[in-house]
Amino acid sequence: MATPGYAEDKAAVLARLKKVEGQVRGIHRMIEDDRYCIDVLQQISAATRALQGVALHLLDEHLSHCVVSAVKEGGAQKEVKLREASEAIARLVKS
Repeated sequence: MATPGYAEDKAAVLARLKKVEGQVRGIHRMIEDDRYCIDVLQQISAATRALQGVALHLLDEHLSHCVVSAVKEGGAQKEVKLREASEAIARLVKS
């Protein structure tokens, strides 16, 4: 199995995800505590932005590591990696 592009900063990615996890738990508590809708929505927006930030970071790492390597090697892997990246970008844009 190939080393993922984020391998060098895996700890930082996991820390960011832990923060998002904490935000989502906080939103859960807000609902349990019957907090004001707008306050809950603001926290959901913040958690969404944080998760999108992680996704963009992973995409950047994928492009600079996996895609660049595949393009240098050429062949079928090049097309596969470019298509994967394009599909991932399309999914992120839709979300």
